[in-house]
Amino acid sequence: MTDAAGAPPAGGLRAPLARELLAASAALAQVRAGHLLPPALAAAEKAQQLPAVSRGAMQEFAYHAVRKLGSCEAIATRLNARPPAPALAALQLVVLAQLLEPGRRHEAVIVDQAVEAARSQPVMRPGAPFLNATLRRFLRERDLLLEAAMATPEGRWNHPAWWIEQLRRDHPQHWAQILEADNLPPPMTLRVNQRRVDVNTYLRLLAQVNMNGVVLGPQAIRLDAPCDVARLPGFADGLISVQDLAAQLAAPLLQVGDGMRVLDACAAPGGKTTHLLELADCELTAIDSDPQRLARVDENLVRLGLRASLRAADAANPSAWWDGKPFQRILLDAPCSASGIVRRHPEIRWLRRRRDLATLSRQQSEMLAALWPLLEPGGKLLYATCSVFQAEGERVVSGFLSTHPDALREPLAWHWEGDEQQTPLGQLRPCSEPRRDHDGFFYALISKRP
Repeated sequence: MTDAAGAPPAGGLRAPLARELLAASAALAQVRAGHLLPPALAAAEKAQQLPAVSRGAMQEFAYHAVRKLGSCEAIATRLNARPPAPALAALQLVVLAQLLEPGRRHEAVIVDQAVEAARSQPVMRPGAPFLNATLRRFLRERDLLLEAAMATPEGRWNHPAWWIEQLRRDHPQHWAQILEADNLPPPMTLRVNQRRVDVNTYLRLLAQVNMNGVVLGPQAIRLDAPCDVARLPGFADGLISVQDLAAQLAAPLLQVGDGMRVLDACAAPGGKTTHLLELADCELTAIDSDPQRLARVDENLVRLGLRASLRAADAANPSAWWDGKPFQRILLDAPCSASGIVRRHPEIRWLRRRRDLATLSRQQSEMLAALWPLLEPGGKLLYATCSVFQAEGERVVSGFLSTHPDALREPLAWHWEGDEQQTPLGQLRPCSEPRRDHDGFFYALISKRP
């Protein structure tokens, strides 16, 4: 394998920009074909034989393009007399995303390297002049093209039209804030293992390696800048885990005490499982329908020095795995659209369809009803989804309560760092405020009448 200029890459040097753009565009082409971005990036990196030092740039190109995909596609439709082939279209979109923000990188270099990338691939070589012409036209007509793109919902908000419409219905006062938050890169938030260390001590450990963060909660620290987990002091020894602030609310909201029998349904990859065990010496069973994902729960338990009973099982079919002994606490972190975490997984917005909400809502209702008999009288179940759509939150819980007279919804509140009073909880919108930087989640605590 040689680079775009014909020379093999040096061991510790970045690949030429053309190769990084090619890899990012290959990943974007896979997303546009219906695939998730992380495995698409891994495959593209391998195919291009990129050195490790090029991984960050390649990922940044791809993630930025996915976040700007609505704007870029709206612009491309005005630049292209006819749609180019998928590979060339993806390369054009990746480069347009870079050119959308003047000063992000040298425009002439980006265009030159994009054309070089196209010339290096036989399937794209005939389209290199087309790519050069359209990109240079964009630079000449940027303002007019951008104005036309912003006139469309997808171009303005970088979300599918149905998604925007649904948010306006579900959150008439806050839909625009949610969309804006979705388009921001996410923070890297740590959960400090209180069995090993406290947040202030860990802040000092970070400072010793020239890293800084801010305390967001009892165990939460947001890093000033994301980094590889291998650089975090004590990560391998179980001092900390990576977990969003909103996700860190689940374990304390469930109010687990020592000695309780607890079920964590749909547990993978284990962030909430391990958090529950950090807070209480409980008898915890964690289930997930995917054995491979369940293996990640085991890896996290081992790293943190914690123990739980793991079972590959379907939460909607307890008769296949339940031993008949009631649980005092149940966490149901139900499968959902992931609409609350699209700043971490920006491709989700482009892969989901409106009809998915009905399917997921039905599945969530079935799981909730199936697990309810496993809860002992006086026990509590926390229903959670990382979604901002009411169909997966409020409507599921309301429908369940209407058919289960022994179920009582408990009030939920949280004391955010820096606030004087507790804030009622339910639907958490994605937020990027300095002291409340978190993903979108829905929580409902339901107790069973004695």
